[in-house]
Amino acid sequence: MAIQATQPYNHGRAVTTSDTVNFDGTTYSASPATAPIPCDALYVGGAGVVEAVFPDGSVVAFTAVAGELLPLRLIRVNDTNSTATLMVALYLV
Repeated sequence: MAIQATQPYNHGRAVTTSDTVNFDGTTYSASPATAPIPCDALYVGGAGVVEAVFPDGSVVAFTAVAGELLPLRLIRVNDTNSTATLMVALYLV
């Protein structure tokens, strides 16, 4: 079952999957001074696997159905192993 948004997201960015480049255009760094900016949720328009990267660098694979909103703070969706399509990173700015 898809989770409904509880916040009015006011910015979105189409997701280009990558194994190195984060949503904000940076590459991953463990330093707080250069930490990437995570999204507040991920919309998945086309069903498949989402290999999600969290701000601490941990990676988890989720199987998503079309039209699903994942309330996850992510910095990137890896290209390797991700098969879902039409993804949008959503932000509260």
